Amino acid sequence: MTRATPVTPVTPVTSARQARAVRLGPRSLAALVLVSAVGVAAVGWPFLVPPESQVAAHAKDAPWFFAGLLVLLVAVVAATIAESGLGPKAVAMLGVLAATGAALRPIGAGTAGIEPMFFLMVLSGRVLGPGFGFVLGAVTMFASALLTGGVGPWLPFQMLSMGWFTMGAGLLPGPDRLRGRAELALLAAYGFLAAFAYGTVMNLAGWTFMDTNASSIAFDAEAGVATNLARFVAYCLATSLGWDLGRACVTVVLTLTLGPAVLRALRRATRRAAFETPVTFDAPAG
Repeated sequence: MTRATPVTPVTPVTSARQARAVRLGPRSLAALVLVSAVGVAAVGWPFLVPPESQVAAHAKDAPWFFAGLLVLLVAVVAATIAESGLGPKAVAMLGVLAATGAALRPIGAGTAGIEPMFFLMVLSGRVLGPGFGFVLGAVTMFASALLTGGVGPWLPFQMLSMGWFTMGAGLLPGPDRLRGRAELALLAAYGFLAAFAYGTVMNLAGWTFMDTNASSIAFDAEAGVATNLARFVAYCLATSLGWDLGRACVTVVLTLTLGPAVLRALRRATRRAAFETPVTFDAPAG
């Protein structure tokens, strides 16, 4: 009787290029561009519309209108996951990193901007790419809002801003070649600048809701762009400069000290997961 020859699986060999757990396809990329455009308009409209525009007359209705941004953002995340064919290993990694980021956010909350979750978002976006980074940033912020009770009209802006923040780390140059101190310096510099950018976006989201009569740095619907720009700069300096500086410095310190170990762990997990490597089999021996 002829004995069947067992089929021996071949161990997957990862590519030299950096793996991507989530790749942005045409549909998800188009949805991301749409949501980003809506987000830019939502936070930047005071500098995009003339004083005589009727948009300013509805500034108090903005929280309810902008809450619709959350629906679009969730749609982007869903489209990204569906189109990328996100496997169970990528879902598991997304869940672990999002839960870790959500748990890190309350640490030091309310104390000089000490927010350690930002450094984890930078390193995760760097290793796993912009697609995974955007999904991770948005999901992490949503999970942390549920954990801390921070659900409100500001949540869509936080999710979108954190998605941009983490995605930007995945777009930095040299993901396959840059290693060591040069990479850490690049990530630290990005984290420092992006921490201020995140704070600026969130300032824009809340600045227009201040009562003009209560403060000379509040948004004035009847003033010109130059006047409101000066008011906004004064608003940032007076209310959030210390917080943003603390967030930026903590991100830099944690990136430089814990970055090497976290990067190695993330890259090791990515290689073992082999998100993009197809499994092949040897033909039976004749």
